[in-house]
Amino acid sequence: MKKTIAILMSAVMTTAVLLSGCGKAASTGSTQAGGDAAADGGASGGSTLEVQVGPSPETIDPALNSAVDGANMIIHAFEGLLKFDKDTNIVPGVAESYEVSDDGLTWTFKLRDGLKWSDGSDLTAEDFVYSWKRVADPNTAAPYGYDLLNMVEGYDEAEAGNVDALGVSAPDAKTFVVKLSSPCVYFDKICAFAVLVPVQKATVEANGESWSTNPATYITDGPYYMTEYTDGSQIVFQKNPNYYDAANITFDTIVWNLIEDANAAYSAYQNGDLSMIKDVPTEEIPSLAGNSEFYVEPIMGTYYVTFNTQKEPFNDPKVREALSLAIDREYVAGTIMQGTYSPAKNFVGPGVSDEAEGSSFEEVTTQKYGDHFDTSNYDKDLEKAKQLLADAGYPNGEGFPEFSYLTNDSGYHKAVAEYLQSAWGDLGLTMTVNIQEWKTVTADRREGNFDVARNGWVYDWDDPSNMINLMETGNGNNDGKYSNPEFDKAVDEARTTTDIKLHYEKLHEAEQIMLKDAAMAPVAYYNDFWMQKSNLKDTWHSPYGYWYFMYGKLE
Repeated sequence: MKKTIAILMSAVMTTAVLLSGCGKAASTGSTQAGGDAAADGGASGGSTLEVQVGPSPETIDPALNSAVDGANMIIHAFEGLLKFDKDTNIVPGVAESYEVSDDGLTWTFKLRDGLKWSDGSDLTAEDFVYSWKRVADPNTAAPYGYDLLNMVEGYDEAEAGNVDALGVSAPDAKTFVVKLSSPCVYFDKICAFAVLVPVQKATVEANGESWSTNPATYITDGPYYMTEYTDGSQIVFQKNPNYYDAANITFDTIVWNLIEDANAAYSAYQNGDLSMIKDVPTEEIPSLAGNSEFYVEPIMGTYYVTFNTQKEPFNDPKVREALSLAIDREYVAGTIMQGTYSPAKNFVGPGVSDEAEGSSFEEVTTQKYGDHFDTSNYDKDLEKAKQLLADAGYPNGEGFPEFSYLTNDSGYHKAVAEYLQSAWGDLGLTMTVNIQEWKTVTADRREGNFDVARNGWVYDWDDPSNMINLMETGNGNNDGKYSNPEFDKAVDEARTTTDIKLHYEKLHEAEQIMLKDAAMAPVAYYNDFWMQKSNLKDTWHSPYGYWYFMYGKLE
């Protein structure tokens, strides 16, 4: 007997997905939407929203993205089996219902009737089979592949090259079946994540990497499709009349302005050219207190420093811990970040649930283990940092090689880099700051082309595993290539158990291991801050760091 989970069709239609954008020359004149977009108001002019949610992202290919900024574009272009509503509840996506077998190993999704791609062709369950296998395919090198699919039957074989071994199938055009090798208590949240949205096989395979930067081939299944892509300038989305909920999509056009410089974004906002900007110049923040158009809201995520553990001397836990303890987190969060972030005391911060205790994961950590960083006693930490560095063979920094810190120049990143340069300089170390464009930073981190780098993670779903698992051996988002068998064992046990209590116990255990190992250096807990015109209504911001504009309006 199967347990049936019916999902109400009247649920609020929103999406919560993660992707980013890639850069090539402008390309316009898409022939998508079957040439009849005007029939639904999509290409007939009408309301246009101009926003800035970041610079040119690295990629907007769902399978390849691992950054939050481009995700704000993708949640408007694609939709998966399930999605999150404005209250972060799981609601129907292109699947109207699903069933889970009693043993938790078989998930059967029923798709809606009449689903179409933005070019007017039929979308079927086979599109999900192709798309999920593509994420597992080692030739795709999807950063999220392991984290999202390792619990699916046949994943190890698929990752080794036999993608057809992945336990996904389409018995008919409206049915998509996933077989798991072990139960996963948060698999519904995984199914709501944008990396696992469908992409159109014919266009992807015919166009290679360029498919996601060409409006003619960026075929989507969500509220919008692309009509223009100009790297460093803008990406334009047009309403998709073939989307099943098109009648409720309000803006005809969304223009994503790809502005790297926060001052330029702010000027455009002040001039009335943009209705919302994510990047606010940090020097303007003190003057914005009390301004009704300036928003600060918490999100689930942590700003941290990544060490390249494949390079000496960062392969030594003592060195990593010394560098970590030398950071005055109260000063960084309160002064450099002007109180818009909070000092990190552990890796997992506020807002992340601990369902076993009916509390937050962070609160349980403090109760059971105490906070890893005593942010009120920096002098004590600094003395310990100097001793650890000496124990590692570098007394007063003697013999420590010069190294670089990789970051991008937006928000507080440059100021934090300069602070670290000074703080680590007090240990006798010489560090240079390597500032690159954001899309270069993400690519270089993933390829290991760095010594130490700024990093951060905003949760894709409310489970601490979503961030703790980043440090697992083989995780595509493990930029520092940290590896500890004891840690891997704990996260694997957390992943495969059906016992909620054990799930969280093992994640707490894993967090303590990685903190003691100084796998990375947590710095601050995230908040999002942005400017939004008072006449932009009915949009919302999620704790996963996304803005939803598709149901908004300009009054």
